[in-house]
Amino acid sequence: MMYMHYHEWPFLFLWPLGWMFWIVGFLVFALPMMEIIHKAGYSRVWILIWFVPVVNVIFLWIFAFSRWPSQGTRV
Repeated sequence: MMYMHYHEWPFLFLWPLGWMFWIVGFLVFALPMMEIIHKAGYSRVWILIWFVPVVNVIFLWIFAFSRWPSQGTRV
């Protein structure tokens, strides 16, 4: 039986099952987030920011508390 040591985890993408984890993770999290971002009035391309550490958390706070283009202007 093969065991992975802690120093081998960065190479998980080389493991065939590792690719499946990345694909499932993308489908479970990124696709719904793309729809939420699109419904808020932003481009779906903004999902790429979620792959940048630290910047993704900053973007989440800006996204949550800024006025969304889909809200329009209030009179």
